Amino acid sequence: MFKSFIRKLPENVAASFKNNNWVWHLVMIGLTYLLVVSDFDWWYFESTRSVIIRDIALPAAPIGFLLPISIPFIIYFIGKKEGDRRMMNAASATAQAGMIAALLTAVYKAFTGRLQPQLVAHPPITVDISNAFNFGFLKHGIFWGWPSSHTAVAFAMAITLALLYRNKKALVYSLVIYALYIGLAVSVTIHWFSDFVAGAILGTVVAFVVAKSFHERNE
Repeated sequence: MFKSFIRKLPENVAASFKNNNWVWHLVMIGLTYLLVVSDFDWWYFESTRSVIIRDIALPAAPIGFLLPISIPFIIYFIGKKEGDRRMMNAASATAQAGMIAALLTAVYKAFTGRLQPQLVAHPPITVDISNAFNFGFLKHGIFWGWPSSHTAVAFAMAITLALLYRNKKALVYSLVIYALYIGLAVSVTIHWFSDFVAGAILGTVVAFVVAKSFHERNE
C-alpha cells in the first residue's frame, strides 16, 4: 500500500496549483474575503448558537479525525482479502488525497493564523472576531484556523472515492453527504463558515488531481 500511496505524491501536490487549479485557490481566498468583510461569518456564527445544532454537529470533529485515518486501511484490507486490485488502488488514492489536503491546509494555516470561534465561552463572546487573522508564520499554529482541515480532508477523500466509483450512485451520494456533514458541522463549532467554504474548494481540487492520477490504475 505504501508504494502505491506515494505514487506521484510530489507531482500531485504541485498539480494542485497547476493549470487552472491555481484559480480555485484565488476563488477560495476571494470568497473568504467577501464572507468576512460582509459580516456573513459573524452573522452565521450568531445564528447557529443552538443546543440542538451543537449536539448534532459535535460528533463531526472526532469522526472527521478518525475516519480519514482508518478508512483507507479498511478499504485496502477488504480489497486485499477479496483480491480486488481496484479497491486496493482506491484505498491508496484516498489516503494520498487526505494527506495532500492536510498538508496544504497546514501550510495555509501557518501563514494566516486565523482565530477560531469559541465553542464554549462564558460569558458568550459578543465581539466580532471573525476578521481576526495573524498573518506571518506560525503565529497561531497549524491546527486551528483557515481553511478547515476537517473539511478539506473530508472532501478530498470523499470526492476522490466518488470519482473512482462514479458509476455507483448510492456510494457517491453517501460520500457527498458525509463530506457536507463534516464541513457544515465544524462550521458551527470549531470553524467559521468561510473556513468550511475554503476547505471544501481546496479538498475538491485535490480530489480531482488525485483521482485523475490514480484513474488509469482502476481500468
